[in-house]
Amino acid sequence: MSDVRPNTPSVADRTQPVATGGSAIAAHFLGDTAAFVLSEEAAMLVKADGTSQRVPLHDGGILSSTSDGARIVTGGDDGKVAEVDRDGTLRTVVADPKKRWIDQVALGPDGAVAWSTGKTVQTINRKGEVRSLDLPSTAGGLAFLPKGFRLAIAHYNGASLWFPNAQAKPESLEWKGSHLGVTVSPDGRFLVTTMQEPMLHGWRLVDSKHMRMSGYATRVRSMSWTADGAFLATGGSDQLILWPFSSKDGPMGKQPTILAPHAKRLAVVACHPKQPVVAAGYEDGLVLLVRLDDGAEVLVHSSDLDTPVTALAWSADGLRLAFACEDRTAGVVDLA
Repeated sequence: MSDVRPNTPSVADRTQPVATGGSAIAAHFLGDTAAFVLSEEAAMLVKADGTSQRVPLHDGGILSSTSDGARIVTGGDDGKVAEVDRDGTLRTVVADPKKRWIDQVALGPDGAVAWSTGKTVQTINRKGEVRSLDLPSTAGGLAFLPKGFRLAIAHYNGASLWFPNAQAKPESLEWKGSHLGVTVSPDGRFLVTTMQEPMLHGWRLVDSKHMRMSGYATRVRSMSWTADGAFLATGGSDQLILWPFSSKDGPMGKQPTILAPHAKRLAVVACHPKQPVVAAGYEDGLVLLVRLDDGAEVLVHSSDLDTPVTALAWSADGLRLAFACEDRTAGVVDLA
């Protein structure tokens, strides 16, 4: 069983188990409906009353997933970008004519969707207008900036900032190496990428000042901003690492806050939408709630199967938490 410190309070008995029927790569909430995106073909929608609905999304593997709370958008190896809402209504946003894999997806302002197929990134708005950008290397991650119709793209040797509606060449943020994921701070001041190496790299967007964040045991695969944007929570180590971003210099010259040490590495993080709390999922199935003010921990889930946590998601009101593990174990925890 996952090693838990003695006397750790627990909310595990508040878990509603979910039979996903497959391994989940992501979890989201659509209102009070928890949604588990599976690695193959479908998503499982679970309503607050416990009833569930399996919704077929793709003819094959699901490679990417994102949500704005009203809908989930996914990319598949069938060349389709699919959209589903809380009622299970399915729509194909776009189908690649060459059936190329949809590697990454992102949701932007006014219903905009972005997706990547290899070295090509495209966007579509509510009017159905498509814009396309060809990169010198494969897109590793996509994220819309919080203001304006602007897309951040991670790729080899850095990141690009692209205005799809402008004729201007994308702004280039350079740093050698393979950049595989990207996130933008809620205030739009900082851009951070995950790398193939066990480190993060960031830029202060006002002047492109570099920020190098290292010290990880392995590649960082999960990042999440706290509700106030003061910290970026990250996996990739045997503890929860939080980089400070409240000042104008971000984490430059500062040490991270380190909480919740564990024998296994932290795989997935998800910050509470309102409070200074982080849900932390480890490679042995342990899920903890970690309070940032004092490091206090609450047990959500533990496993004797030593199977990694693959997905975590909060409801918009912060009263429910969805989790899933590689062995198909999944649940929704009522924290009200």
